[in-house]
Amino acid sequence: MARPAKLVAGREWRAGHQAHALAALLLCASALLGACTVGPDYVPPKTSLPPAYSEAAGAQATAPSAPSTSEAAWWTNFGDPVLNHLIDEAQRSAPDLASAEARVREARAMRGVAGAAEYPEVDAGAAYARTHGSANVPVGVPPGGLGPGIDGNLWQAGFDASWEIDVFGGTRRRIEAANAAYEASVAGRGDAALMLTGEIARDYVVLRGAQRQLAVAQENLSIQRDTLALTRSQFDAGLASRLDVLRAQAQVEATEAEIPTFVVDARTAIYRIGALVGVPPESLLTELDAPQAIPTPVADVPVGLPSDLLQRRPDIREAERQLAAANARIGVAKADLYPHFYLTGAAGLESLDASTFLTAPSRYLSIGPSISWLVFDAGKVRFTIDAEQARTDAAAAQYQRVVLDALRDVESALVSYGQSKIRRERLAAEVAADRDAVGIAQRLYLQGLDDFLPVLDAERSLYVAEDKLAQTDRDTDIALVALYKALGGGWHDDSAPLASNANTKP
Repeated sequence: MARPAKLVAGREWRAGHQAHALAALLLCASALLGACTVGPDYVPPKTSLPPAYSEAAGAQATAPSAPSTSEAAWWTNFGDPVLNHLIDEAQRSAPDLASAEARVREARAMRGVAGAAEYPEVDAGAAYARTHGSANVPVGVPPGGLGPGIDGNLWQAGFDASWEIDVFGGTRRRIEAANAAYEASVAGRGDAALMLTGEIARDYVVLRGAQRQLAVAQENLSIQRDTLALTRSQFDAGLASRLDVLRAQAQVEATEAEIPTFVVDARTAIYRIGALVGVPPESLLTELDAPQAIPTPVADVPVGLPSDLLQRRPDIREAERQLAAANARIGVAKADLYPHFYLTGAAGLESLDASTFLTAPSRYLSIGPSISWLVFDAGKVRFTIDAEQARTDAAAAQYQRVVLDALRDVESALVSYGQSKIRRERLAAEVAADRDAVGIAQRLYLQGLDDFLPVLDAERSLYVAEDKLAQTDRDTDIALVALYKALGGGWHDDSAPLASNANTKP
Protein backbone atom coordinates (compact mmCIF):
# COMPACT_ATOMS: atom_id res chain seq x y z
CA MET A 1 0.00 0.00 0.00
CA ALA A 2 1.45 3.35 -1.02
CA ARG A 3 2.05 5.99 1.65
CA PRO A 4 0.39 9.39 1.29
CA ALA A 5 2.62 11.77 -0.65
CA LYS A 6 2.04 14.52 1.92
CA LEU A 7 3.25 12.27 4.78
CA VAL A 8 6.35 11.20 2.87
CA ALA A 9 7.14 14.77 1.91
CA GLY A 10 6.68 15.87 5.53
CA ARG A 11 9.11 13.26 6.79
CA GLU A 12 11.64 14.18 4.12
CA TRP A 13 11.30 17.86 5.08
CA ARG A 14 11.88 17.07 8.76
CA ALA A 15 14.87 14.88 7.96
CA GLY A 16 16.35 17.58 5.73
CA HIS A 17 15.68 20.20 8.36
CA GLN A 18 17.49 18.12 11.00
CA ALA A 19 20.44 17.60 8.66
CA HIS A 20 20.67 21.33 7.96
CA ALA A 21 20.43 22.13 11.66
CA LEU A 22 23.21 19.65 12.44
CA ALA A 23 25.38 21.08 9.67
CA ALA A 24 24.77 24.59 11.00
CA LEU A 25 25.76 23.52 14.49
CA LEU A 26 28.95 21.92 13.23
CA LEU A 27 29.75 25.02 11.17
CA CYS A 28 29.28 27.23 14.22
CA ALA A 29 31.44 24.90 16.28
CA SER A 30 34.21 25.07 13.70
CA ALA A 31 34.06 28.85 13.72
CA LEU A 32 34.13 28.97 17.51
CA LEU A 33 37.15 26.64 17.63
CA GLY A 34 39.29 29.26 15.95
CA ALA A 35 37.94 32.15 17.99
CA CYS A 36 40.82 32.85 20.39
CA THR A 37 43.40 31.31 22.69
CA VAL A 38 43.68 32.88 26.11
CA GLY A 39 46.93 33.10 28.02
CA PRO A 40 50.37 34.39 26.99
CA ASP A 41 52.01 33.04 23.87
CA TYR A 42 55.38 31.48 24.58
CA VAL A 43 58.45 33.60 23.83
CA PRO A 44 61.84 31.85 24.18
CA PRO A 45 63.88 33.39 27.00
CA LYS A 46 66.61 35.86 26.18
CA THR A 47 70.00 35.02 27.66
CA SER A 48 73.09 37.19 27.70
CA LEU A 49 76.05 35.04 26.65
CA PRO A 50 79.69 36.00 26.13
CA PRO A 51 81.06 35.91 22.56
CA ALA A 52 83.72 33.32 23.51
CA TYR A 53 85.07 31.32 26.43
CA SER A 54 87.80 33.09 28.36
CA GLU A 55 89.71 29.84 28.94
CA ALA A 56 89.34 28.38 25.45
CA ALA A 57 92.74 29.50 24.15
CA GLY A 58 94.67 27.51 26.74
CA ALA A 59 92.80 24.25 26.22
CA GLN A 60 91.98 24.01 22.51
CA ALA A 61 94.53 22.46 20.15
CA THR A 62 92.61 20.26 17.77
CA ALA A 63 94.54 17.75 15.70
CA PRO A 64 93.58 18.11 12.00
CA SER A 65 93.69 14.35 11.40
CA ALA A 66 91.41 13.50 14.32
CA PRO A 67 87.99 11.98 13.62
CA SER A 68 85.12 14.40 13.86
CA THR A 69 83.37 14.20 17.21
CA SER A 70 80.07 14.90 15.52
CA GLU A 71 80.43 11.64 13.59
CA ALA A 72 81.13 9.41 16.59
CA ALA A 73 80.26 9.13 20.27
CA TRP A 74 82.43 11.47 22.33
CA TRP A 75 83.95 8.72 24.47
CA THR A 76 85.48 7.07 21.40
CA ASN A 77 87.96 9.96 21.37
CA PHE A 78 89.79 8.11 24.16
CA GLY A 79 90.49 5.22 21.79
CA ASP A 80 89.81 2.56 24.44
CA PRO A 81 87.81 -0.52 23.29
CA VAL A 82 87.06 -1.57 26.88
CA LEU A 83 85.54 1.82 27.69
CA ASN A 84 83.50 1.69 24.47
CA HIS A 85 82.19 -1.76 25.41
CA LEU A 86 81.23 -0.66 28.93
CA ILE A 87 79.24 2.32 27.67
CA ASP A 88 77.56 0.24 24.96
CA GLU A 89 76.50 -2.24 27.63
CA ALA A 90 75.26 0.59 29.88
CA GLN A 91 73.06 1.92 27.09
CA ARG A 92 71.31 -1.44 27.01
CA SER A 93 71.01 -2.26 30.70
CA ALA A 94 71.66 0.78 32.93
CA PRO A 95 68.85 1.39 35.46
CA ASP A 96 69.29 5.17 35.17
CA LEU A 97 68.51 5.08 31.45
CA ALA A 98 65.61 2.67 31.96
CA SER A 99 64.11 5.10 34.49
CA ALA A 100 64.58 8.07 32.14
CA GLU A 101 63.04 6.12 29.25
CA ALA A 102 60.02 5.27 31.42
CA ARG A 103 59.53 8.98 32.14
CA VAL A 104 59.60 9.66 28.41
CA ARG A 105 56.92 7.02 27.82
CA GLU A 106 54.82 8.51 30.60
CA ALA A 107 55.09 12.00 29.10
CA ARG A 108 54.23 10.63 25.65
CA ALA A 109 51.12 8.97 27.07
CA MET A 110 50.07 12.16 28.87
CA ARG A 111 50.49 14.05 25.61
CA GLY A 112 48.05 11.59 24.07
CA VAL A 113 45.62 12.12 26.95
CA ALA A 114 45.72 15.89 26.40
CA GLY A 115 45.28 15.53 22.63
CA ALA A 116 42.25 13.26 23.04
CA ALA A 117 40.32 16.17 24.54
CA GLU A 118 40.06 17.71 21.06
CA TYR A 119 37.73 14.94 19.93
CA PRO A 120 34.20 13.97 20.99
CA GLU A 121 33.61 11.32 23.63
CA VAL A 122 31.13 8.63 22.67
CA ASP A 123 29.61 6.09 25.07
CA ALA A 124 27.63 3.06 23.95
CA GLY A 125 25.15 1.30 26.18
CA ALA A 126 22.25 -1.10 26.30
CA ALA A 127 19.71 -1.95 28.97
CA TYR A 128 16.63 -4.02 29.64
CA ALA A 129 14.13 -3.39 32.47
CA ARG A 130 11.07 -5.33 33.65
CA THR A 131 8.56 -3.06 35.41
CA HIS A 132 5.43 -3.52 37.50
CA GLY A 133 3.31 -0.45 38.16
CA SER A 134 2.54 0.49 41.75
CA ALA A 135 -1.03 1.30 42.73
CA ASN A 136 0.20 3.93 45.17
CA VAL A 137 2.01 6.29 42.78
CA PRO A 138 0.79 8.31 39.82
CA VAL A 139 1.40 7.20 36.26
CA GLY A 140 4.82 8.26 34.99
CA VAL A 141 6.67 8.15 38.33
CA PRO A 142 9.65 5.77 37.93
CA PRO A 143 10.51 3.04 38.27
CA GLY A 144 7.05 1.46 38.03
CA GLY A 145 5.22 4.26 36.29
CA LEU A 146 3.23 2.48 33.57
CA GLY A 147 0.13 2.41 35.73
CA PRO A 148 -1.26 0.57 38.77
CA GLY A 149 -0.63 -3.15 38.45
CA ILE A 150 0.62 -2.92 34.86
CA ASP A 151 3.65 -4.99 33.88
CA GLY A 152 5.99 -3.86 31.16
CA ASN A 153 9.35 -4.27 29.47
CA LEU A 154 11.78 -1.58 28.36
CA TRP A 155 14.45 -2.32 25.76
CA GLN A 156 17.14 0.30 25.18
CA ALA A 157 20.37 0.57 23.14
CA GLY A 158 22.19 3.61 21.83
CA PHE A 159 25.06 6.06 21.89
CA ASP A 160 25.70 9.19 23.95
CA ALA A 161 28.23 11.75 22.67
CA SER A 162 29.66 14.96 24.05
CA TRP A 163 32.19 17.40 22.67
CA GLU A 164 33.64 20.44 24.41
CA ILE A 165 34.10 23.18 21.83
CA ASP A 166 37.45 24.76 22.65
CA VAL A 167 36.34 28.34 22.15
CA PHE A 168 38.92 30.03 24.39
CA GLY A 169 41.80 27.63 23.81
CA GLY A 170 42.01 25.90 27.18
CA THR A 171 42.37 22.51 25.52
CA ARG A 172 44.87 23.82 23.01
CA ARG A 173 46.97 25.27 25.82
CA ARG A 174 46.76 21.95 27.66
CA ILE A 175 48.04 20.17 24.55
CA GLU A 176 50.77 22.78 24.19
CA ALA A 177 51.85 22.17 27.79
CA ALA A 178 51.81 18.39 27.30
CA ASN A 179 53.91 18.66 24.13
CA ALA A 180 56.48 20.83 25.94
CA ALA A 181 56.52 18.46 28.91
CA TYR A 182 57.15 15.53 26.57
CA GLU A 183 60.01 17.36 24.87
CA ALA A 184 61.42 18.19 28.32
CA SER A 185 61.35 14.50 29.24
CA VAL A 186 63.19 13.60 26.03
CA ALA A 187 65.85 16.18 26.89
CA GLY A 188 65.93 14.77 30.41
CA ARG A 189 66.64 11.35 28.96
CA GLY A 190 69.53 12.88 27.02
CA ASP A 191 70.83 14.50 30.20
CA ALA A 192 70.60 11.18 32.06
CA ALA A 193 72.53 9.47 29.25
CA LEU A 194 75.18 12.20 29.31
CA MET A 195 75.58 11.97 33.08
CA LEU A 196 75.77 8.18 32.93
CA THR A 197 78.36 7.98 30.17
CA GLY A 198 80.36 10.75 31.83
CA GLU A 199 80.40 8.96 35.18
CA ILE A 200 81.40 5.65 33.59
CA ALA A 201 84.22 7.34 31.67
CA ARG A 202 85.37 9.16 34.80
CA ASP A 203 85.37 6.02 36.95
CA TYR A 204 87.15 4.14 34.19
CA VAL A 205 89.90 6.78 34.12
CA VAL A 206 90.11 6.63 37.93
CA LEU A 207 90.49 2.85 37.66
CA ARG A 208 93.31 3.05 35.14
CA GLY A 209 94.91 5.86 37.12
CA ALA A 210 94.92 3.75 40.30
CA GLN A 211 96.40 0.84 38.36
CA ARG A 212 99.07 3.16 36.97
CA GLN A 213 99.92 4.43 40.46
CA LEU A 214 100.05 0.84 41.66
CA ALA A 215 102.46 -0.05 38.84
CA VAL A 216 104.63 2.99 39.64
CA ALA A 217 104.73 2.02 43.31
CA GLN A 218 105.63 -1.57 42.47
CA GLU A 219 108.33 -0.47 40.02
CA ASN A 220 109.87 1.89 42.56
CA LEU A 221 109.49 -0.72 45.26
CA SER A 222 111.58 -3.05 43.13
CA ILE A 223 114.26 -0.38 42.76
CA GLN A 224 114.17 0.35 46.48
CA ARG A 225 114.47 -3.33 47.35
CA ASP A 226 117.48 -3.59 45.08
CA THR A 227 118.97 -0.60 46.84
CA LEU A 228 118.24 -2.20 50.23
CA ALA A 229 119.93 -5.43 49.16
CA LEU A 230 122.92 -3.46 47.89
CA THR A 231 123.14 -1.47 51.11
CA ARG A 232 123.07 -4.64 53.20
CA SER A 233 125.89 -6.04 51.08
CA GLN A 234 127.82 -2.83 51.60
CA PHE A 235 127.11 -3.03 55.33
CA ASP A 236 128.26 -6.66 55.52
CA ALA A 237 131.46 -5.64 53.72
CA GLY A 238 131.96 -2.80 56.17
CA LEU A 239 131.42 -0.17 53.48
CA ALA A 240 128.11 1.17 54.76
CA SER A 241 126.66 2.09 58.12
CA ARG A 242 123.75 0.55 59.96
CA LEU A 243 121.94 3.88 59.51
CA ASP A 244 122.07 3.50 55.71
CA VAL A 245 120.44 0.06 55.99
CA LEU A 246 117.68 1.38 58.26
CA ARG A 247 116.98 4.29 55.94
CA ALA A 248 116.72 2.00 52.93
CA GLN A 249 114.48 -0.37 54.91
CA ALA A 250 112.17 2.49 55.98
CA GLN A 251 111.81 3.65 52.39
CA VAL A 252 110.79 0.16 51.27
CA GLU A 253 108.22 -0.10 54.08
CA ALA A 254 106.76 3.32 53.25
CA THR A 255 106.25 2.39 49.61
CA GLU A 256 104.71 -0.98 50.50
CA ALA A 257 102.27 0.80 52.83
CA GLU A 258 100.87 2.84 49.94
CA ILE A 259 100.10 -0.16 47.68
CA PRO A 260 96.87 -1.23 49.48
CA THR A 261 95.46 2.27 48.94
CA PHE A 262 95.83 1.94 45.18
CA VAL A 263 94.24 -1.53 45.24
CA VAL A 264 91.25 -0.11 47.14
CA ASP A 265 90.90 2.78 44.69
CA ALA A 266 90.98 0.41 41.70
CA ARG A 267 88.49 -2.08 43.12
CA THR A 268 86.11 0.65 44.25
CA ALA A 269 86.13 2.16 40.75
CA ILE A 270 85.31 -1.27 39.26
CA TYR A 271 82.36 -1.70 41.59
CA ARG A 272 81.05 1.80 40.78
CA ILE A 273 81.28 1.05 37.06
CA GLY A 274 79.36 -2.20 37.53
CA ALA A 275 76.55 -0.43 39.35
CA LEU A 276 76.34 2.25 36.65
CA VAL A 277 76.39 -0.27 33.80
CA GLY A 278 73.62 -2.27 35.45
CA VAL A 279 75.43 -5.55 36.15
CA PRO A 280 76.53 -7.14 39.44
CA PRO A 281 79.64 -5.09 40.34
CA GLU A 282 81.83 -8.10 41.02
CA SER A 283 81.13 -9.50 37.55
CA LEU A 284 83.51 -6.93 36.04
CA LEU A 285 86.51 -7.89 38.16
CA THR A 286 87.84 -10.36 35.62
CA GLU A 287 87.49 -7.92 32.76
CA LEU A 288 88.79 -4.78 34.48
CA ASP A 289 91.20 -5.97 37.14
CA ALA A 290 93.94 -6.57 34.59
CA PRO A 291 96.04 -3.36 34.46
CA GLN A 292 95.86 -1.19 31.36
CA ALA A 293 97.23 2.22 30.48
CA ILE A 294 95.36 5.43 31.20
CA PRO A 295 93.43 6.27 27.99
CA THR A 296 95.09 8.82 25.75
CA PRO A 297 92.72 11.19 23.86
CA VAL A 298 93.02 11.12 20.08
CA ALA A 299 92.31 14.85 19.85
CA ASP A 300 91.34 17.81 21.98
CA VAL A 301 87.88 19.29 21.90
CA PRO A 302 86.84 22.13 19.55
CA VAL A 303 84.76 23.90 22.17
CA GLY A 304 82.75 26.17 19.87
CA LEU A 305 80.86 29.23 21.12
CA PRO A 306 78.91 29.77 24.35
CA SER A 307 75.72 30.20 22.32
CA ASP A 308 76.08 26.60 21.13
CA LEU A 309 75.35 25.42 24.66
CA LEU A 310 71.67 26.32 24.29
CA GLN A 311 71.25 23.38 21.92
CA ARG A 312 74.17 21.18 22.97
CA ARG A 313 73.30 20.84 26.66
CA PRO A 314 70.27 18.61 27.28
CA ASP A 315 69.70 20.13 30.72
CA ILE A 316 69.33 23.57 29.13
CA ARG A 317 66.88 22.20 26.56
CA GLU A 318 64.97 20.48 29.36
CA ALA A 319 64.76 23.69 31.41
CA GLU A 320 63.61 25.66 28.35
CA ARG A 321 60.87 23.14 27.56
CA GLN A 322 59.75 23.12 31.21
CA LEU A 323 59.44 26.90 30.97
CA ALA A 324 57.32 26.53 27.82
CA ALA A 325 55.06 24.01 29.57
CA ALA A 326 54.62 26.28 32.59
CA ASN A 327 53.77 29.23 30.32
CA ALA A 328 51.08 27.18 28.53
CA ARG A 329 49.49 26.19 31.85
CA ILE A 330 48.71 29.86 32.49
CA GLY A 331 46.36 29.71 29.49
CA VAL A 332 44.81 26.48 30.79
CA ALA A 333 43.99 28.23 34.06
CA LYS A 334 42.72 31.41 32.35
CA ALA A 335 40.30 29.44 30.20
CA ASP A 336 38.23 28.77 33.33
CA LEU A 337 37.40 32.48 33.54
CA TYR A 338 35.26 32.09 30.40
CA PRO A 339 32.25 29.97 29.46
CA HIS A 340 32.67 26.35 28.39
CA PHE A 341 30.63 25.30 25.36
CA TYR A 342 29.54 21.74 24.67
CA LEU A 343 27.79 19.91 21.87
CA THR A 344 25.94 16.84 23.14
CA GLY A 345 23.85 14.23 21.44
CA ALA A 346 22.23 10.86 21.85
CA ALA A 347 20.89 8.32 19.35
CA GLY A 348 19.61 4.80 19.65
CA LEU A 349 16.63 2.46 19.87
CA GLU A 350 13.99 2.27 22.57
CA SER A 351 10.88 0.13 22.76
CA LEU A 352 8.47 -1.50 25.21
CA ASP A 353 8.22 -4.55 22.99
CA ALA A 354 11.10 -6.77 21.87
CA SER A 355 9.38 -7.45 18.54
CA THR A 356 9.49 -3.77 17.56
CA PHE A 357 12.85 -2.96 19.20
CA LEU A 358 14.88 -3.20 15.97
CA THR A 359 12.37 -1.37 13.77
CA ALA A 360 12.64 2.18 12.46
CA PRO A 361 9.92 3.66 14.74
CA SER A 362 12.08 2.72 17.79
CA ARG A 363 14.77 5.18 16.78
CA TYR A 364 15.39 8.32 18.82
CA LEU A 365 17.80 11.23 18.33
CA SER A 366 18.79 14.19 20.46
CA ILE A 367 21.45 16.81 19.67
CA GLY A 368 22.09 20.32 20.88
CA PRO A 369 24.59 22.77 22.37
CA SER A 370 24.99 23.65 26.04
CA ILE A 371 27.01 26.21 27.99
CA SER A 372 28.58 26.16 31.44
CA TRP A 373 30.06 29.24 33.12
CA LEU A 374 31.53 29.39 36.60
CA VAL A 375 29.88 32.47 38.08
CA PHE A 376 31.29 32.46 41.61
CA ASP A 377 34.21 30.52 43.11
CA ALA A 378 35.59 32.96 45.72
CA GLY A 379 38.56 33.79 43.47
CA LYS A 380 39.76 30.20 43.06
CA VAL A 381 40.44 30.51 39.32
CA ARG A 382 42.32 33.80 39.68
CA PHE A 383 44.42 32.37 42.48
CA THR A 384 45.19 29.41 40.25
CA ILE A 385 46.29 31.79 37.48
CA ASP A 386 48.55 33.62 39.93
CA ALA A 387 50.04 30.30 41.03
CA GLU A 388 50.74 29.24 37.43
CA GLN A 389 52.32 32.64 36.72
CA ALA A 390 54.54 32.21 39.75
CA ARG A 391 55.56 28.73 38.58
CA THR A 392 56.41 30.18 35.17
CA ASP A 393 58.55 32.89 36.76
CA ALA A 394 60.32 30.22 38.80
CA ALA A 395 60.91 28.14 35.66
CA ALA A 396 62.37 31.21 33.91
CA ALA A 397 64.73 31.82 36.82
CA GLN A 398 65.70 28.16 36.84
CA TYR A 399 66.46 28.33 33.12
CA GLN A 400 68.80 31.26 33.68
CA ARG A 401 70.42 29.36 36.55
CA VAL A 402 71.01 26.30 34.37
CA VAL A 403 72.58 28.44 31.61
CA LEU A 404 74.91 30.14 34.08
CA ASP A 405 75.86 26.79 35.60
CA ALA A 406 76.63 25.47 32.11
CA LEU A 407 78.95 28.42 31.41
CA ARG A 408 80.64 27.85 34.77
CA ASP A 409 81.07 24.14 34.04
CA VAL A 410 82.69 24.81 30.67
CA GLU A 411 85.06 27.50 31.94
CA SER A 412 86.06 25.37 34.94
CA ALA A 413 86.65 22.31 32.77
CA LEU A 414 88.65 24.34 30.25
CA VAL A 415 90.99 25.82 32.84
CA SER A 416 91.39 22.46 34.54
CA TYR A 417 92.11 20.67 31.27
CA GLY A 418 94.49 23.33 29.97
CA GLN A 419 96.48 23.59 33.20
CA SER A 420 96.59 19.80 33.59
CA LYS A 421 98.28 19.52 30.20
CA ILE A 422 100.87 22.11 31.20
CA ARG A 423 101.46 20.34 34.51
CA ARG A 424 101.83 17.04 32.68
CA GLU A 425 104.59 18.42 30.46
CA ARG A 426 106.51 19.74 33.45
CA LEU A 427 106.18 16.51 35.42
CA ALA A 428 107.31 14.41 32.45
CA ALA A 429 110.49 16.50 32.31
CA GLU A 430 110.91 16.11 36.08
CA VAL A 431 110.58 12.31 35.86
CA ALA A 432 113.23 12.17 33.14
CA ALA A 433 115.58 14.29 35.25
CA ASP A 434 114.92 12.20 38.38
CA ARG A 435 115.70 8.97 36.51
CA ASP A 436 119.06 10.38 35.50
CA ALA A 437 119.64 11.56 39.07
CA VAL A 438 119.00 8.09 40.49
CA GLY A 439 121.51 6.53 38.11
CA ILE A 440 124.17 9.12 38.91
CA ALA A 441 123.61 8.88 42.68
CA GLN A 442 123.88 5.08 42.62
CA ARG A 443 127.11 5.16 40.62
CA LEU A 444 128.71 7.72 42.90
CA TYR A 445 127.69 5.74 45.96
CA LEU A 446 129.07 2.48 44.59
CA GLN A 447 132.33 4.21 43.66
CA GLY A 448 132.59 5.60 47.16
CA LEU A 449 132.46 9.17 45.93
CA ASP A 450 129.28 10.09 47.82
CA ASP A 451 127.32 8.89 50.82
CA PHE A 452 123.99 6.99 50.78
CA LEU A 453 121.64 9.88 51.49
CA PRO A 454 121.68 11.27 47.90
CA VAL A 455 120.66 7.82 46.64
CA LEU A 456 117.64 7.76 48.95
CA ASP A 457 116.70 11.32 48.07
CA ALA A 458 116.97 10.62 44.32
CA GLU A 459 114.84 7.45 44.55
CA ARG A 460 112.27 9.21 46.73
CA SER A 461 112.07 12.13 44.30
CA LEU A 462 111.67 9.75 41.36
CA TYR A 463 108.83 7.89 43.02
CA VAL A 464 107.04 11.10 43.99
CA ALA A 465 107.45 12.54 40.48
CA GLU A 466 106.23 9.37 38.76
CA ASP A 467 103.26 9.16 41.10
CA LYS A 468 102.39 12.81 40.41
CA LEU A 469 102.72 12.17 36.68
CA ALA A 470 100.30 9.24 36.93
CA GLN A 471 97.87 11.41 38.91
CA THR A 472 98.18 14.21 36.36
CA ASP A 473 97.53 11.86 33.44
CA ARG A 474 94.42 10.70 35.29
CA ASP A 475 93.34 14.25 36.17
CA THR A 476 93.85 15.43 32.58
CA ASP A 477 91.51 12.72 31.32
CA ILE A 478 89.01 13.48 34.08
CA ALA A 479 89.09 17.15 33.10
CA LEU A 480 88.49 16.16 29.47
CA VAL A 481 85.51 14.04 30.50
CA ALA A 482 84.19 16.99 32.51
CA LEU A 483 84.66 19.21 29.46
CA TYR A 484 82.67 16.83 27.26
CA LYS A 485 79.90 16.76 29.86
CA ALA A 486 79.96 20.55 30.20
CA LEU A 487 79.66 20.94 26.42
CA GLY A 488 76.73 18.54 26.24
CA GLY A 489 78.65 15.44 25.16
CA GLY A 490 78.73 16.21 21.46
CA TRP A 491 77.66 18.63 18.82
CA HIS A 492 74.09 17.45 18.33
CA ASP A 493 71.49 15.10 19.78
CA ASP A 494 69.05 13.81 17.19
CA SER A 495 66.88 12.17 19.84
CA ALA A 496 65.98 15.49 21.47
CA PRO A 497 63.47 17.70 19.67
CA LEU A 498 64.25 21.34 19.23
CA ALA A 499 62.02 23.95 20.81
CA SER A 500 58.89 24.64 18.84
CA ASN A 501 57.52 28.13 19.17
CA ALA A 502 54.74 28.04 16.59
CA ASN A 503 52.07 29.29 18.99
CA THR A 504 50.10 32.21 17.65
CA LYS A 505 46.84 33.87 18.53
CA PRO A 506 44.27 34.41 15.82
